[in-house]
Amino acid sequence: MAASCFNPFRLRKTKSKSLSIPSSSRSQLNIDTDNMERKRFDSLESWSMILESENVETWEASNEEREEWTADLSQLFIGNKFASGAHSRIYRGIYKQRAVAVKMVRIPTHKEETRSVLEQQFKSEVALLSRLYHPNIVQFIAACKKPPVYCIITEYMSQGTLRMYLNKKEPYSLSTETILRLALDISRGMEYLHSQGVIHRDLKSNNLLLNDEMRVKVADFGTSCLETQCRETKGNKGTYRWMAPEMIKEKPCTRKVDVYSFGIVLWELTTALLPFQGMTPVQAAFAVAEKNERPPLPASCQPALAHLIKRCWATNPSKRPDFSEICFSSFRPKLAYWHLSTIKSFWHEQFYGTRRVNSVCCQCL
Repeated sequence: MAASCFNPFRLRKTKSKSLSIPSSSRSQLNIDTDNMERKRFDSLESWSMILESENVETWEASNEEREEWTADLSQLFIGNKFASGAHSRIYRGIYKQRAVAVKMVRIPTHKEETRSVLEQQFKSEVALLSRLYHPNIVQFIAACKKPPVYCIITEYMSQGTLRMYLNKKEPYSLSTETILRLALDISRGMEYLHSQGVIHRDLKSNNLLLNDEMRVKVADFGTSCLETQCRETKGNKGTYRWMAPEMIKEKPCTRKVDVYSFGIVLWELTTALLPFQGMTPVQAAFAVAEKNERPPLPASCQPALAHLIKRCWATNPSKRPDFSEICFSSFRPKLAYWHLSTIKSFWHEQFYGTRRVNSVCCQCL
């Protein structure tokens, strides 16, 4: 059976507080568990197609690896696939009675260069995720490794990616409050990431996930690196539409490449559009790196927000703000002011029968 290819390992112990499943999701979780019972990890029918691991080199986890991050595969249930990439597939799952996402990476054995890159990405992602814990970073749960198949188990984000959310919206339809709230979540996660010495290098709306409460979490650390080891940019580890010009030119990168990408994401929140729409990714990269072009800012964009976006995607990295400045100076005071104005508007309506317009608040943004 396929299960014979794997040894069940003990899940790492952690001092981090586990995140509870929202009450609205508990009944669905029970249904999912029942539906996934027949797709348990030791089921030949469901796993032989995924693993295809006959006649491959065996792998034995060290004691240290078992304790640090290795999953107890007997507790893993696999559901439907909901996303895929060139070398990976992502499935819904249940792990120890918790809704999870299971990223399965199949590493080609006949392409040595690709194999080496994907193995390094897996090791890097697990090493980074297992040390990160923040409300705006997707929570790592466990991982497993059996060449040529590797898997990473994280919390399940029920509302999908930010890009999926924006695709459902009319252009320019997000309220200022929604833009600020989503942007603050992202900047908080990135502020924490940078405080840990980590550069994401592929920040984009497809790597930002939403949960039941519509809170944003930063995800996908396959191309991330420690800032002290992140000088190499050969091979363009990122996505052209969100990539900083210095990365496109394969120059040494700093944490400011993430700030540039955040500027593009802010533009997405403002417009709900795909950046550089009408261009291919390569054309977008050429426009940014050689012609210093950026996506057009709409006239409806609040002046202060437009100013922040321009600062974030400045050509000179030293001109871009840090996420600590973005969090504390740009979003938190404005979001607090927005809530205060909303409360005042509510009481104005109760006493005078007309709703007070928050025009002053909007001008302050």
